[in-house]
Amino acid sequence: MWQLAIISFILCFVQSYQQFPRLCAIREVLRTKECCPSWGGDGSPCGATSGRGSCMDVEVPDRPHGPQYPFSGLDDREKWPLVFFNRTCQCTGNFMGFNCADCKFGYFGVNCNERRESVRRNILHLSRAEKTRFVSYLNLVKQTVSRDYVVVTGTYQEMENGSNPMFADVSMYDVFVWMHYYVSRNALLGGPGNVWTDVDFAHWAPGFLPWHRVYLLHWEHEIRKLTGDMSFTIPYWDWRDAQGCDVCTDELMGDRSPHDPSLLSPGSLFSSWTVLCSRAEDYSKRGVLCNAEKEGPLRRNPGNHNRNVVERIPTSAEVEFALSLTDYDTGAMDRSANMSFRNTLEGFGDTQTGIGNSPRRGLHAALHVFMNGSMSSVQGSANDPIFLLHHAFVDSIYEQWLRRYRPSPSDFPDSDAPIGHNGDAHMVPFLPLHRHRDFFISSKDLGYEYSYLLDYNQRLAESMGPYLEVLQDVWPWLLIAGVCGGILAVSIAAAVLTAKRRYGAPSWQNVRKWRNVFALPEREPLIRGSEETKHPNYQTAI
Repeated sequence: MWQLAIISFILCFVQSYQQFPRLCAIREVLRTKECCPSWGGDGSPCGATSGRGSCMDVEVPDRPHGPQYPFSGLDDREKWPLVFFNRTCQCTGNFMGFNCADCKFGYFGVNCNERRESVRRNILHLSRAEKTRFVSYLNLVKQTVSRDYVVVTGTYQEMENGSNPMFADVSMYDVFVWMHYYVSRNALLGGPGNVWTDVDFAHWAPGFLPWHRVYLLHWEHEIRKLTGDMSFTIPYWDWRDAQGCDVCTDELMGDRSPHDPSLLSPGSLFSSWTVLCSRAEDYSKRGVLCNAEKEGPLRRNPGNHNRNVVERIPTSAEVEFALSLTDYDTGAMDRSANMSFRNTLEGFGDTQTGIGNSPRRGLHAALHVFMNGSMSSVQGSANDPIFLLHHAFVDSIYEQWLRRYRPSPSDFPDSDAPIGHNGDAHMVPFLPLHRHRDFFISSKDLGYEYSYLLDYNQRLAESMGPYLEVLQDVWPWLLIAGVCGGILAVSIAAAVLTAKRRYGAPSWQNVRKWRNVFALPEREPLIRGSEETKHPNYQTAI
């Protein structure tokens, strides 16, 4: 508990750098569309005085997108972030952040010149203390209202072009829940029920894997800053061939409630969690955005899903089939793409044939369906913390493909992808701005690695962690037991020698005398005669 108290104290002094920055969610900034906050180190916008960055016009490439979204100028996410901001901080060197206060992924230190590589590990291989710390961090950010950024609850038009800001305070964890909702929500075309559903700025298209990579990196980055634990990494759940949800325990992500199979066990910290932005159909019917209010408890009922859509948890063979596909994306680059690695991994390409628009969901999507609860809604899936473990493993499969085929960032589709997914398009709704093709590179270039992709010796050392922790816990007791045993043995030996000196050695006559006193009459001979041994018995072979 004292560790959590210290972390909470630290939170009061740590700044966070994510979207929408509170400093840019005010009337004056929204009206001027210039989001260039000052860096605290020198007080200048974007840290310009210190050479960290400068406030510049946002350049949005005018490349054609696919036919899936036939509108223009109706959705705030189009040509992100121009509806809200047309000038933002653009950082130099290894600096990053909406005011250039942070370091790029993989860099640390005051001047962002310390290069480090972190390792994301199998959650089942974490030590007991590491598991506890991970769950505690999750619960801490869920319970802590963000002081530094807010989420948008209305369109720019509803805000009267910025004159009437519409934002809400949420917890640090829920900012990321909102981000996943906002990027995947339906397009509002005006009025109740008037929405366009065939649009998603982070799914169903080439940007799916780069977008979620950036999402996890920012999430990891924020936890490190908030807790001061710079060694923190998001663990992954290797679900290949699993017979069930083996992370669904009260020690980890929460067991099933004995009272309601769709709720979490009261013994889990996550049983008290509430969700937001999870009622996509309701928002569409009313033609509104999520208002970031609480919408009930976190739900999960793994395995009790529609087996016509998903038969079971994906297998190693299905993952290997996806990795055998040499083309990152094909055709229309949407859910219909055939023999597309991205579409097959995302879950819309058949894991036996590679044909798109599969009636069954595979790999990434299959796991979401299997969880049968908050995870099963695209827009609200990030409410379940298993989302992080799942997507970390999906990212590791993406990493395997990148290492196997070594594509160039220039190979990422630069036009005709569904809206928001071209290589140079800015990812919605990130500030600082990121482009898809910049994350079509190895995780090593971004400062992180996966433990199961390490060499054999490193993997062995990583997997031995929990066992070494147990040994570390018990070795003092083993040492004490050994010392006590040694003392006892010496004491007994000394007592025997003392008795021998005092009373002398016992005579054989006395030994026989006492043996006869305690002898019992033999009722049945232990060795049978020759006639008795002819029949089978229960003798033990030696």
